[in-house]
Amino acid sequence: MERPSKTPPQRPSDAELDALRVAARAATERAYGPYSGVRVGAALLTASGRIVAGCNVENASYGLTVCAERNAVANAVVEGELELRAILIDSNQLRGLAPCGACRQVLHEFAPELWVAVLRGDEVQMRPLSEYLPDAFGPQDLQDRQPER
Repeated sequence: MERPSKTPPQRPSDAELDALRVAARAATERAYGPYSGVRVGAALLTASGRIVAGCNVENASYGLTVCAERNAVANAVVEGELELRAILIDSNQLRGLAPCGACRQVLHEFAPELWVAVLRGDEVQMRPLSEYLPDAFGPQDLQDRQPER
């Protein structure tokens, strides 16, 4: 598969945000969070206009829990969708939940300027991923390696 485009993605329209909200809410309802009680759903908008969702899946061995955002990315890759425009994150937490550090890093791999929308009650807070993860480590850091001394 080809590497994702370096072109910054277009901000999602209101209609696209509404569709993302519906998909993320459906994923939240299917989330598996028996230990923390936290349920999270994430819906990705791809460059081709498709919506791909994921939910958190907890595990009794807490470190093996997989977040909704990373599950959505994995589902997008399975579908052959590597160019991502936006992600909307829904949860059963009124204050909303921004992506964790691991999810920010995985999202950066595919779209450093991805639009991240977080539902906080009925309000949507949206900003580029680069504001959540400034000076991120990415594929370019592996290509620009200096020889060992």
